[in-house]
Amino acid sequence: MSRGRFIVMVLLGLAVLGSAVGVVYAKYASRKHFVELQSLEKQRDAIEVQWGRLQLEQSTWGTHGRIATIAKKDLKMHIPKAEEVLVIRP
Repeated sequence: MSRGRFIVMVLLGLAVLGSAVGVVYAKYASRKHFVELQSLEKQRDAIEVQWGRLQLEQSTWGTHGRIATIAKKDLKMHIPKAEEVLVIRP
């Protein structure tokens, strides 16, 4: 085997070794990112559930019957009688 062929074989061996290290690193990074993606998807799902609960709570707190009850009890409001109504015309 000549010296030139030996150098080419060593360079090719180093290229194969570098390529193998690159493949291992790419696979490791891929798995790491996949685990992070799954974690973020779980977090997103939990936030969506919480958002649904908050929307339900908001709709419960804002019902007309509840607001009317609070207005009567806490604010002592009432439906005005006819003599209490003042109509202003331009």
